[in-house]
Amino acid sequence: MAEGADDQRLDPRIRAMLSNMPQPAPNPATTREEMVARANSPEANERAAMVQKLFSQIDTEPLAPTKGLDISTHEFTSQPDGNTVKIQLIKPEGSSSLPCVYYIHGGGMQDFSCFDAMYRTWGRLLAHQGMAIAMVDFRNSLRASSAPEIEPFPAGLNDCVSGVRWVSENAGKLGIDKDKIIVAGESGGGNLTLATGLKLNRDGDIGLVRGLYALCPYIAGKWPDERLPSSTENNGILLHLEGMGAAIAYGIEAYEAKDPLAWPLFASEKDVKGLPPVMISVNECDPLRDEGIEFYRLLLRAGQPAQCRNVMGTSHGTEIAAHMCPDISRQTAASIRQFLKEVSN
Repeated sequence: MAEGADDQRLDPRIRAMLSNMPQPAPNPATTREEMVARANSPEANERAAMVQKLFSQIDTEPLAPTKGLDISTHEFTSQPDGNTVKIQLIKPEGSSSLPCVYYIHGGGMQDFSCFDAMYRTWGRLLAHQGMAIAMVDFRNSLRASSAPEIEPFPAGLNDCVSGVRWVSENAGKLGIDKDKIIVAGESGGGNLTLATGLKLNRDGDIGLVRGLYALCPYIAGKWPDERLPSSTENNGILLHLEGMGAAIAYGIEAYEAKDPLAWPLFASEKDVKGLPPVMISVNECDPLRDEGIEFYRLLLRAGQPAQCRNVMGTSHGTEIAAHMCPDISRQTAASIRQFLKEVSN
């Protein structure tokens, strides 16, 4: 039984899921090269295949129908490296000039793909809210997505930022209203959502997006953190976070430099000045809960428009595993749609 499976704060459906899961295994912090080798070993590949099998159970028509949706794949050239990145576009059939959620998948900036069954399902749920969903498959730092390169920071961020620019430039061809684009993502994708906003802001291109919606953002880089009580009290509930393995995997130099483009919790009030409205969504029983809340409070201190929602009874990223608590997933999808509507008016 995974740690936390008997935590009475959790929705019973989540407790039942955790009771059938093994304890999360910590990933020892070594060198990035050793972590890449371990993440791509035969044993790791076997575990990844099991995870994908579990994901496939989420991808069902009753939960998120394909009927009524147009699903296509597009490619663009990322800058400055000139690598090719794919975008999965999911939108209602026969619609044009749609509001758009540019969505960045989770996986700690290390793993997973927007073409995984879990993300295909989540994308369809979002699209059924009447939005175009452009899901970017950036370069991961440990295990390849559909982009075959495995690169540390800033590769994945560069891909995400380049993708925003590409979607905006090609909005008409894609059936998207270029004046109604937000960036969203969960966990590592929540990191990249905030970092994409910070980079666009730094580059003078923040006008390309109307808002940022970061779910359970993974932005501290080292755990536990005494500023963040949830990093201790909730550690082991679905996620086990310890030490600096994440920073080593993503690029230790950026962490040591306290670069907010790599780990947005390093951001100052000056860094966030000029961002569009931001929504932070956290999960009550998530080790990452308080880093999301702390970023929200930073935005308020800086006088920036920001909101924060705490989804009670949930573990990390509950909404993305849409089969587990479909009502909670639908409510969050509706919240993203409402946020997009409000910031686009």
